[in-house]
Amino acid sequence: MRPISEHEIRASFVNCTKGEVKRLAVPRDLDARPWEDLDFLGWRDPASPGRAYLVAEHGDRLVGVALRRAAPHAGHARRTMCSLCLTTHTGDGVALMTARRPGGDGDSVGAYICTDLACSLYLRGQKDAGPGGRMPESLTLDEKIDRTAGNVTRFLRKVTQ
Repeated sequence: MRPISEHEIRASFVNCTKGEVKRLAVPRDLDARPWEDLDFLGWRDPASPGRAYLVAEHGDRLVGVALRRAAPHAGHARRTMCSLCLTTHTGDGVALMTARRPGGDGDSVGAYICTDLACSLYLRGQKDAGPGGRMPESLTLDEKIDRTAGNVTRFLRKVTQ
């Protein structure tokens, strides 16, 4: 992903009001992000653990979506797989995240996503999901990156259509 500015991030959101976009917490460390290793920019709101944001290149533009994290289940010890990067986590490492669809009719789209939205780093082995987090595959890294980018594109398409 190419480096993007706070202005570009705020302008990309498709499922927020202007007031919500103005108030959302954009990461302060944009200059320190490993842009060349990111397939999308994702972060959680430090003031509201139930909110997260995802910004990705979608077609010829940036698309940002605000996400709501489902409440974690107590005693959730089984492994769950992220639908974007296919990394598995125990506990609350993956959560159902829902994005309100634009238009105000109340529809939303959900996906199971790594709760820290660090899919790109798990995929590249730069962040460890623990034992069994990444299943052995015969795909090359480029093929895994393409698969993840395709999964992000499909999710954004469901949100924006």
